[in-house]
Amino acid sequence: MSSLVEVRDQLVAGNFTIKSEEPMRDGRGTQVRLTNGSVVNIYDTGTVQVQGKEQASVKYCLGISSTKSEKVDISAHPAFSKIFVVYGHDENSKTALEAMLRRWKLEPLILDQLPSEGQTIIEKLEKYTSEVNFAVVLATPDDIGYRVDHEDEKRFRARQNVVLELGMLLTRLGRKNVAILIKSQDDMERPSDIQGLLYIPFKDDLRKEAGVLLAKEMESQGYQITVGDL
Repeated sequence: MSSLVEVRDQLVAGNFTIKSEEPMRDGRGTQVRLTNGSVVNIYDTGTVQVQGKEQASVKYCLGISSTKSEKVDISAHPAFSKIFVVYGHDENSKTALEAMLRRWKLEPLILDQLPSEGQTIIEKLEKYTSEVNFAVVLATPDDIGYRVDHEDEKRFRARQNVVLELGMLLTRLGRKNVAILIKSQDDMERPSDIQGLLYIPFKDDLRKEAGVLLAKEMESQGYQITVGDL
């Protein structure tokens, strides 16, 4: 099920331009017309129907492609070829994740590898997250924390920058478009107690332990992935 706001955000992120929005004649929802000739009907029940021209591309953008025979030009929708990656101090896990994404023919966007162009970290994060539809956050045991005078509660936790960026990504992309790969979760303090966050645990081999689960979540949000040899 999808809301008008969710559909609108996905279309904009997929580089489609909305021409008009108006209530359906039967009053059961909203009809969105795109400049490419496509028509998207969003019913109050949450059902989404695509009509008009370039249906395959629009369905792909919305993650509702119905037939394998529909061919979509991914290059026309760069948001579905890029993944934003957040990580802390675990270089090995970051390298393994980056290599896995590239094997899936995706482009990982890693903040410290991208040009700053005089921007602050927050501005840079806002700019590059606007180019993706999905983000992967590596929560690794880089820090240790506990309440004051409660050293017996000592647990590993993710870096503060990872938690900050996770919060921004949840706001910009939504919970279903952010996956948290959490390493050694039995020893880790989760970076958030928000319900409904997508946590994927792993211990040593990120590819074997988390790769298939991550691929499935990304596919459910519209990404076309050929897992093959993780």
